Amino acid sequence: MSTATLNVTTVKADFPLLGREVNGHPIVYLDSGATSQKPRQVLDALDRYYEEINANIHRGAYLIAEKATTAVEDSRAALAGFVGASAAEEIVFTKNATESINLVAHSWGRTNLSEGDVILLTTLEHHANIVPWQQLAAERGVVIRWIPLDDDGRLDLTDLDQLLDGVRLVAVSAASNVLGTLPPVRRIADAAHAVGALCLVDASQWVPHYPTNVADWDCDFMVFTGHKMCGPTGIGLLWGRRHLLDAMPPFMGGGSMIQNVTFEGFTPADVPTRFEAGTQPIAEIVGLHAAVDYLNAIGMEAIRQHELDLTAYAMRTLTERFGDDLAIHGPHDLENRGGTLSLAYRGIHPHDLSQVLDQHGICVRAGHHCAKPLMKVLGVNATARASLYLYNDESDVDALADGLAAAGDFFAF
Repeated sequence: MSTATLNVTTVKADFPLLGREVNGHPIVYLDSGATSQKPRQVLDALDRYYEEINANIHRGAYLIAEKATTAVEDSRAALAGFVGASAAEEIVFTKNATESINLVAHSWGRTNLSEGDVILLTTLEHHANIVPWQQLAAERGVVIRWIPLDDDGRLDLTDLDQLLDGVRLVAVSAASNVLGTLPPVRRIADAAHAVGALCLVDASQWVPHYPTNVADWDCDFMVFTGHKMCGPTGIGLLWGRRHLLDAMPPFMGGGSMIQNVTFEGFTPADVPTRFEAGTQPIAEIVGLHAAVDYLNAIGMEAIRQHELDLTAYAMRTLTERFGDDLAIHGPHDLENRGGTLSLAYRGIHPHDLSQVLDQHGICVRAGHHCAKPLMKVLGVNATARASLYLYNDESDVDALADGLAAAGDFFAF
């Protein structure tokens, strides 16, 4: 399955939950932007860990403890390869992308930023890439600026040079969790570096869907979460340039993250251990390695092409079937967007729409998607969001269209 094509029937069979029914209908799962389903290979890896080598890591000298430690470090190395890191030590395990961003804000931000320094964000950002910087701004007097959107839901970089004046850090999503927009990350990173600023990339909505290489972006920090890429919940990571991580103080204190502790103080461990205080989510780290192996076996290029074709089919099908009754927020140029479709249909409230779709076994997300500033710009309180992934196919899109039609009939007046 490493060729340029993807057999969805074969893939779907790997995901046990996708074989069940909801409300008497085969489940149509279109909420992978919130969390992906988990293949049997990941579930089996979790079971094997607990059944065969459940022990704490980096501590015990007995066999299963050594095997557990090896499994964690093998996962770190696999993830380094998956994102193009130059060394496994640049990979820091965290609970999720939110914790990773908070780590950078607390450790790098509180060490390097002071009153009047500027952080540049984009209007597309998830709250995880907004609130930690707002907390820092409130505490340190840091200024936050925003890159606006154009009418098509893409970043408007017309005034980027002026926006970068005085900026110390630019934080940008590689893919919007609402509009599917794919910002020009390398252009933004290059512009940031030109004024001496760093660039952090929230790749939570990118890494599950596209080949990833941090060198292609030339960013300084990159974060993502495991549960959106077929991995378990409770595990994510931070990648950072080694010299930056080496200069950052620990985010949390406790066991494991120290080199030495005395009555007078402590000496932190080397990177990445200094950022991994306490017992780590070992089973989840093992499960994330299984997810990486699963995605690599299919091929990220094949996944990207499948989703590109399916997104084109979805946008064409929905537009032709519903015309002006349905709006799809975000870019309509497929080269500038992913398979995240935020919908507005006939003025039906997104929560009502989601509930009717659920009666047909169709799972979509309704709400502000942790992006309230973006919702304000769009002039809506919420959207209904269908997000596509490797286990979806045209029949799922057709089911969505039929469900929307049923909702239109239900709310007809």
